[in-house]
Amino acid sequence: MLKILENIQLKPYNTFGISAVAREFAEIRSKDDAIELVKSGVLKGKLHLVLGGGSNILFTGNFDGIVINVLNKGIQLIEEHDDYVLVEAAAGEVWHDLVMWTVAQGWGGLENLSLIPGSVGAGPVQNIGAYGVELKDCFHSLKAIDLETGKEIQFNKAECSFGYRDSIFKRELKGRILIHAVTFRLSKRPQLKLGYGAIKQELEFTGINKPTVAEVSDAVCRIRRSKLPDPAITGNAGSFFKNPVVSATSAKILQNQYPGMPVYPQPDETIKLAAGWLIEQCGMKGYREDDAGVHPKQALVLVNYGNASGFGIISLAGKIQNKVLERFGVKLEMEVNIF
Repeated sequence: MLKILENIQLKPYNTFGISAVAREFAEIRSKDDAIELVKSGVLKGKLHLVLGGGSNILFTGNFDGIVINVLNKGIQLIEEHDDYVLVEAAAGEVWHDLVMWTVAQGWGGLENLSLIPGSVGAGPVQNIGAYGVELKDCFHSLKAIDLETGKEIQFNKAECSFGYRDSIFKRELKGRILIHAVTFRLSKRPQLKLGYGAIKQELEFTGINKPTVAEVSDAVCRIRRSKLPDPAITGNAGSFFKNPVVSATSAKILQNQYPGMPVYPQPDETIKLAAGWLIEQCGMKGYREDDAGVHPKQALVLVNYGNASGFGIISLAGKIQNKVLERFGVKLEMEVNIF
């Protein structure tokens, strides 16, 4: 039976480890719980937030509404074909647990996304990505509950309007739906993507020339652990800023000024820049103001060293944005959702 709790401390529910209190808090452990929540009318006229693993969120104060914590579980094979499978995962599953489950089967598609914090349901909202792969690359469909009507809706890939760290769920449908299951199309004959970041070098270092899906996943995990802080130890939300995308002309001008600047050409002929590199060039890598800081190994990650407030993190983020804009003429956009 669905229960609505009151005055719940949200520090354990966000990877930044920011203290904030939710006026009301509902735990959703099944599709029926979600439907009951809507039908009860408790959401009407109230601010609400669907919360998964809390890995891409920053609270700047108490939440004067109802937090909906999605906790349903389950991973299952729903279709198998000669070349591919369809796997459905409940939105409340830990993302890395799903990746490990698929890797154990030898199915390709998610291995480059190993060790990304958060839940399965949050993945499509952000169109999570890492090392040259985005969730949309192996996304098939998802099921959601309309938080206004209580009806179940299904979305295919086209209907999700995926973009770079973006989707329809961050824009037109923000706050309107609750994702309760996601289906992925995974390959039984994986085409591994090794050209982005340090994956290839990591594999070569360990003497692996013809890697398996599991070996790629292991390499990604080693790289991430060497560069990124563990949220269980140091509060953070992973990449705080998006990598900015600029025109080819703008990129050429910047390259002439900064020959060592990394650039990543995109299919639409725009150029993606490395936000972490830009921040580091501004002397902000390892910078700290009280308990809010920039991680010393990865400038793209802002951290809470213990008792930072949400406003402290935002203040630091603003300072970084101003410095990058002043030096490079490039505006950094926050990837993290602010509440």
